[in-house]
Amino acid sequence: MNHTTTQPLFRRAGLAIGLSAALLLAACGSNVKLDEVPVSDRSGTAAGAGAGGQGSGVDPRGVAGVQVPGAGGAQPQQLQRIVYFEYDSFEVKPEFASALEANAKYLNANRNARVGLEGHTDERGGREYNLALGQKRAEAVRRSLSLLGVADSQMEAVSFGEEKPAQTGLDEAAFSKNRRVEITYR
Repeated sequence: MNHTTTQPLFRRAGLAIGLSAALLLAACGSNVKLDEVPVSDRSGTAAGAGAGGQGSGVDPRGVAGVQVPGAGGAQPQQLQRIVYFEYDSFEVKPEFASALEANAKYLNANRNARVGLEGHTDERGGREYNLALGQKRAEAVRRSLSLLGVADSQMEAVSFGEEKPAQTGLDEAAFSKNRRVEITYR
């Protein structure tokens, strides 16, 4: 082989190695889209539609309070205040709808009450990723409560990522208890 025929071969080999590395890195990425919060909008309009893309287009000042059977005059300490999530997800599961409705009823009846929505993850994943995922979980719960009429000024969404585990351990039982949002009354 002479010098003029080997140079294109080296370029092709370099290109192939570069493409292989890019494909390998892309395959290692997560499929969780951290820029979209899946929320059920029960108003009958599509979530995200309306004025300037700000929610459902429903004016929150015109939303009536939520009537939750069985919530009665419950105090915060009597309410379920933890929402659990699936692995690598920030979608609020339907099984937590009644807990969120009960908290919303209390907050709507007590407009001076404030809550912190503390997002947590299990220890799998990098620190930055877990902080972002914890924030998305907290924001998903905030958005759900907002759709139930709770004022944004009553809620603060924060993330602790993997920093404050509810349970230690390296098994699925421990991991599932750590993937959560805690509603803390202030």
